Amino acid sequence: MAKDSNKADKANKKAAKDKDAAKEAKEEKSQDTQKLSKKVQKIVDSVKELSLMEVSELVKALEEEFDVSAAAPVMMGAMPAGAGNGEQAAVEEKDEFDVVLKDAGSNKIAAIKAVRALKSDLGLSDAKAFVESAPKTVLEEAKKEEAQEAKKKLEEAGCVVELK
Repeated sequence: MAKDSNKADKANKKAAKDKDAAKEAKEEKSQDTQKLSKKVQKIVDSVKELSLMEVSELVKALEEEFDVSAAAPVMMGAMPAGAGNGEQAAVEEKDEFDVVLKDAGSNKIAAIKAVRALKSDLGLSDAKAFVESAPKTVLEEAKKEEAQEAKKKLEEAGCVVELK
C-alpha cells in the first residue's frame, strides 16, 4: 500500500506541476496580447475570423501595397555544422532572376502589350506568337528589382508569371 500511496503522491505532484506550467504559458500569452495596441488587437481578432484563402489574399495585398515580402528571413548563423559552400550558396538570396511567362491569362491583348513593353525588340506578330507559346522566358538574369517590376507588369495584365 505504501508503494501505491507514493505513486499517487508523485502523480498528484506531476499533475500540479503540469497545471502550473499551463497556467504560466497562458499568463505569458496573455501578457503578449496585452502588449498590442487596441487597433492591432482588433486587426488580429479580425484575421482570426478569416479563412486560409482570405489570409493568403490579405498577405499578397499587404506585400503589394507596402512593397515588402512576408517570407521569413534566412538566418545564416543557423546553418547546421558541416554545411558546405554549395549548401551555403543555395541559402543566400539570389540577385538575378529569369522572368518566365507561364500563362497569358484570359486577356491576351493586355499580355501582348505587357510583353512588348518589356521586350521592345518584338513586333506585334512576334509578341503575339511569344505570348501564345507560353511558357517562355521574358527576361533572363534580370536584377531583382527589374524582375519584380516585370512580374508586376505582367501580372497586372492578367498573366501568370514565375521568377526563377
